[in-house]
Amino acid sequence: MTDAIQSPQQELAQRFQQAVAKAFGPEHAGMDPLVRRSDRADLQANLAMSLGKALKKPPREVAQALLSALDAADLCEKLEIAGPGFINVTLKNEYLNGLLTRTLGDERLGVPTSPEPQTVVVDYASPNVAKEMHVGHLRPCVIGDCLVRVLAFAGHRVIRQNHIGDWGTPFGMLIEHLLDLGGADQASELSLGELDAFYKAARKKFDSDETFAERARQRVVSLQGGDEPTLGLWRVLVEASTQNFQKIFARLGVTMQPQDTRGESFYNVFLPEIAHDLQSRGIAQVQEGALCVFPPGFKNREGEPLPVIVRKSDGGFGYAATDLAALRFRAQELRGDRLLYVVGSPQAQHFAMVFAAARLAGYVGEHVRTEHVGFGSVLGQDRKMMKTRSGDTLRLLELLDEGKERALAELNERADLPAEDRVALAVSLSLAAIKYTDLSSDRIKDYVFDWDRMLAAEGNTGPYLQYAQARQCSMLRKLEPGEVIDPAAIRIQHDREHTLALLLLGFGAAVTDVEASLEPHKLCSYLYELASAFSSFYQECPVLKAGTAESRASRVALTELTRRVLVQGMQLLGIDAPARM
Repeated sequence: MTDAIQSPQQELAQRFQQAVAKAFGPEHAGMDPLVRRSDRADLQANLAMSLGKALKKPPREVAQALLSALDAADLCEKLEIAGPGFINVTLKNEYLNGLLTRTLGDERLGVPTSPEPQTVVVDYASPNVAKEMHVGHLRPCVIGDCLVRVLAFAGHRVIRQNHIGDWGTPFGMLIEHLLDLGGADQASELSLGELDAFYKAARKKFDSDETFAERARQRVVSLQGGDEPTLGLWRVLVEASTQNFQKIFARLGVTMQPQDTRGESFYNVFLPEIAHDLQSRGIAQVQEGALCVFPPGFKNREGEPLPVIVRKSDGGFGYAATDLAALRFRAQELRGDRLLYVVGSPQAQHFAMVFAAARLAGYVGEHVRTEHVGFGSVLGQDRKMMKTRSGDTLRLLELLDEGKERALAELNERADLPAEDRVALAVSLSLAAIKYTDLSSDRIKDYVFDWDRMLAAEGNTGPYLQYAQARQCSMLRKLEPGEVIDPAAIRIQHDREHTLALLLLGFGAAVTDVEASLEPHKLCSYLYELASAFSSFYQECPVLKAGTAESRASRVALTELTRRVLVQGMQLLGIDAPARM
């Protein structure tokens, strides 16, 4: 492992802080130099405005003083003051050469590991037992899996949690229906396409047959009372559903494993204890028969305090109680420093209130960060919630199958690809299209699902990134026998090389930005910009037909570095990088 590689932004920020201390005193050196990328230069430092305000001096005067004190001749080709006090920076090619050489020789490609690794618990996916995963599960699966990949790559200990719905009153109905069909043997035969039919049949019988409904209610009592035969049937049902979930996760390329599942049932034993604890300490109080916590700051439209209902008036426990128990377990037993919940935006207030209640109770320490990673909906082209033509909720398996078939239809024209290769590539292309479209959108916003746009090989799409990387692989396969890729050969000369170099050296910042912000679209934007910059570089800077051996060696090394960054970036998104397409 090489020493950590500082990006140009980091290095320049340190130099400006030293210049601030030299020009205006060390008491101002902690101010953020605000070094950012710019369309006017390579980088721009914007600290003169904020520093000028603190010093009560004109920003341009402050900027000039900073340039006089700045020791950066080894980094900067040109420094100039623009506008009210912006400092525009053009970096030296020689400086970039050295950083690129080190980055190509670094297995992490310049991405730093976190200086303070944490235990991060990520709650995502979260389907319900005996129900098929549908299009509404797409975003929590894709976004959650991207975040666990990024956080793990950043050096954190990541604990995945698949918080499945495997407890509650519906299970009386489901178990009774299972018994009517023949018991445990029937559950083991439930396939992916039959889960929804099983659930709907049980629900229809419950709603129309009072005798069955009464049996179902009694079965709930047996289940909650720990009746072993009932628990045995429940376990069979949960196991059959879990196996089906795993098939979907495998199709999606999601890293969730069976051992990551910890359903609502796991926390059931803790709920009476939590209710007693909260009530005995005066944190919860009984109101209209229900045990409630009233976290400060939450009110309804009439200005009345909003409750977190720990125990309902009928004595049962709901989602809030289970979520409190899960928070306590994740903070105290799993020792999570950062607890993430990848759940749709409509649940924002619920989680804000549960987080506040958990802190009020002391279940979550002050050092623990609790974050609701909200997201918008997947819309059809009519900009309404995506459904089947019949108006039913679209099953996730149907969506994946359609993507594969659409991609395969386009690839069937490729006579150069054997049939089995076309199928494998169709799966890869369709998953890239689905995941990249989801992740490249600001996760808070809804987005429109459009197969034609998503599967396009040009534009800001997953397949575009795949084709860009495959093109680089094709170029590198044409190297002469014995020709090696030499990181030390990099010599930036052309403007397109300079632009590509700056982007390549920004990979670390792009990854750490997602690590902090939990916004995958920032990494997508970076990778698309990088792939586009390589295309421009390739058009104007011949690689294999470069004019000199030195230029060829340099451009081959740049191509390899770009390929590696794209591959690593796509892996963090959960997207394959085929070498041939």
